[in-house]
Amino acid sequence: MTDPIAGLALGFGNALTLANLGWALLGCLLGTAVGVLPGIGPALTVALLLPITFKVGATGAFILFCGVYYGAMYGGSTTSILLNTPGESGSIITALEGAKMARNGRAGPALATAAIGSFVAGTVGTLGISFLGPVVVELALNLGPAEYFSLMALCFVTVSAVLGGSALRGLTSLSFGLLLGLVGIDLQTGQPRLTFGVPELLDGVNVVLVAVALFAVGETLYLAWRHVDAPQEVRPVGRVSMSRADLRRSAGPWLRGSLLGFPFGVLPAGGTEMPTMLSYYAERRLAGPEARAEFGKQGAIEGVAGPEAANNAAAAGVLVPMLTLGLPTSATAAIMLSAFQSYGIS
Repeated sequence: MTDPIAGLALGFGNALTLANLGWALLGCLLGTAVGVLPGIGPALTVALLLPITFKVGATGAFILFCGVYYGAMYGGSTTSILLNTPGESGSIITALEGAKMARNGRAGPALATAAIGSFVAGTVGTLGISFLGPVVVELALNLGPAEYFSLMALCFVTVSAVLGGSALRGLTSLSFGLLLGLVGIDLQTGQPRLTFGVPELLDGVNVVLVAVALFAVGETLYLAWRHVDAPQEVRPVGRVSMSRADLRRSAGPWLRGSLLGFPFGVLPAGGTEMPTMLSYYAERRLAGPEARAEFGKQGAIEGVAGPEAANNAAAAGVLVPMLTLGLPTSATAAIMLSAFQSYGIS
């Protein structure tokens, strides 16, 4: 169907039935639970749910799978904010400011801006799929090696800039991350790299496991030190709501993060990590003097709103090449595509 408005109307007509709303609710609940649990991920969950394709129609199954995917993208923010432990790789940047907000008694606004930002990004992503999908895919297919190299160079510079005021520490962390990324089998030659004869390293190093280890181990040691050096203190989450000032400060990051994350999701191997880092860097640069002083100290709400919106918008962008060209750009999209094939949809 070429008319986007008619396509949206038909989609809402099918989705807003009681049965499909139930599948959406179930998918979001499962996805949120999966996102909270580090290391599981939506791809494994969708793979475990594939047998339902024998009993459930294509529309209901796809709604369930998308609910799991979107729910997992949001669920990772909960542990990032409350425990300083990302549940997904796309929530790593959220932990930088979200955990500091929680320690300063602002866990409620941080959770609220993550939830509302996810909804805003999902809405923007849905509109992007309907109206801009074919255009964005055509632009993505025109990108060549030079454009991808420039994009990676931009992301490397952004990563080194995000990781504090010291350029040396940022470049050191970047070099260590590149070293970990080289572990595994070279996709061009098929030869193992930096595996040192260990078969378990042939699959490479999972970025989620690295992120969880870096954040969780450090947080565990910090809490153990605090337990000995200071009296135990439990800070309440408080009411999950936002003041007018919080809404005003979050509105811009929600929109900017959504517009930044969606194109990255369309790109092959774009992922959710790069747009979240770029969004965080952009919000630090665009923040006013008062908000900029909160970054890295009390926790700035812009540093949670922007990356969370970029994370969920990138998840929506992943569906564009899968639906338009049949090209999955993530593991979750590849499993969804196999489900389509079981229904005879290609």
